Amino acid sequence: MVLLFRSCNRPYLFLIAFIIGIILVLRFDLLFQPIVPNPYQNYSLIIENSSTNSKLAQVRISKDKRRFVSTAVESLIDEIKRNIKNKELAWLFGNCFPNTLDTTVDFNANETATKPPDTYVISGDVNVMWLRDSSAQIHPYLPLMKNDLKLRKLIEGVILRQLMCIQRDPYASAYYKNFDRISEWKYLDNTEMRDGIHERKWGLDSLCYVLRLMYSYWQEVNHDLTFFLEYEAQFKLTIRIILDTLKVQRRYSRLGPYIYQREGIPPDPRGAQAKPNGLIYSFFRPSDDLQTYPYLIPSQFFAYHTLKLLFELVHNFNWTHDFDSDIFSINSDLYKILFDEQIKDNLETLITKKHEKYGLIYVYEINGMGSKNIMDGTHAPSLLSLPYLCSNIIPINDSIYQNTRKFIFSTDNTWYYKGSVLEGISGKHMGSEMVSTLAIIMRGLTAIDDNEIRLCLRMLEKAHGYTGFMHESVNIDDPTQFTRSWYAWANSLFGEFIWKLYREKRYLLNEIPTEQV
Repeated sequence: MVLLFRSCNRPYLFLIAFIIGIILVLRFDLLFQPIVPNPYQNYSLIIENSSTNSKLAQVRISKDKRRFVSTAVESLIDEIKRNIKNKELAWLFGNCFPNTLDTTVDFNANETATKPPDTYVISGDVNVMWLRDSSAQIHPYLPLMKNDLKLRKLIEGVILRQLMCIQRDPYASAYYKNFDRISEWKYLDNTEMRDGIHERKWGLDSLCYVLRLMYSYWQEVNHDLTFFLEYEAQFKLTIRIILDTLKVQRRYSRLGPYIYQREGIPPDPRGAQAKPNGLIYSFFRPSDDLQTYPYLIPSQFFAYHTLKLLFELVHNFNWTHDFDSDIFSINSDLYKILFDEQIKDNLETLITKKHEKYGLIYVYEINGMGSKNIMDGTHAPSLLSLPYLCSNIIPINDSIYQNTRKFIFSTDNTWYYKGSVLEGISGKHMGSEMVSTLAIIMRGLTAIDDNEIRLCLRMLEKAHGYTGFMHESVNIDDPTQFTRSWYAWANSLFGEFIWKLYREKRYLLNEIPTEQV
């Protein structure tokens, strides 16, 4: 290299090229993220000044550019904005709650008269569809379907699209709209990358989110079977694929078909070593970060919960003879570990740890051989989110959950950061002193104490960084430093949080911080 440097007529050009090459090697993944134009690039500051004449800017995308308009959603926005006194929270709700419909859905309502509904949902600034994200983005709209038939058709289109995605590959995490498209990762990742797949990062929660959306839809349409029976063959095929995938990934007798490696990580493409015990093996967290150990405990709870929901579904559809034995087998194995009798006796088990300060707490990941990862993740399912996702098995007042929660928001948790403006949980790809907005919202959704909810609301009023929208991560001292200006999952979850408070604790939304006075 020295000889090349000396022989080059313009050595500084060589040096620049060399530096760029190093950067590309270190962040090669950035080359292959399909970014779409961001409709929110040109923000104006929301607060013109700190006087009583402060004005909240119009940052929601204009009506003529919205991808889908729901009369029921617009009616709810008008109602909440009209009836709560905290105008910044009202304004944020009006921006965030419809963001998925405004900007991320590809749905043609006119075509549903002649063909099945089909809705493709991108995550925001990354123009692909995640099973996890799309489910979470759409879920808050479900209660509004009864007042909006077009919205119901759009959500049916999401479910049918997810069925197609799983049939394409149940181990994939993100999919293209066009199943003929070839991912750039196909030539870089050591995995079976099929056409139409953007990334093949196997996370257990992805399949669980689809089951949750199916069940929640069925609940919100008053247990109407029409949609499921009309597409019975597609539902049955997908449920069979999901159950077969979960059965194989218990890895009792064989490792299964899934392997993954990118640039030598993980060292063994078959995954880290683990002892088979009935838990379900996976590679990636809900944040798409690689797991430390293969058994992600929040996802195991989520799987157990959604399989119980699935059993109720197939029972009502008279499909039990097709699936009940497999559902029972998987959940029986999960139950033995997740609800070990020793937990009731306040004793350590595979999934718990006796902490000297907080008592018995849940751990985040294990390998079944004694190794435990004591932390929490930024994206749901997380330990923090268990009562939100799995309230029928982990109630919010569960003593072990409450112990775990105290640990999560303490300096004993190495991923907890507290700054002058924000405090919360960080993760592998966020960097130090950047905390997850999703985790702040989830903290509010699962809080019992009003003062803790107030803390979350005050932080969220700052976390948008003068943009009017939620982001993936935010700097704890300077909220104008954030990642992902267009991140629909966080926007939907924030809207769900405000709507929940509007129904249950409206007085918290009527409190006006001194900076708004």
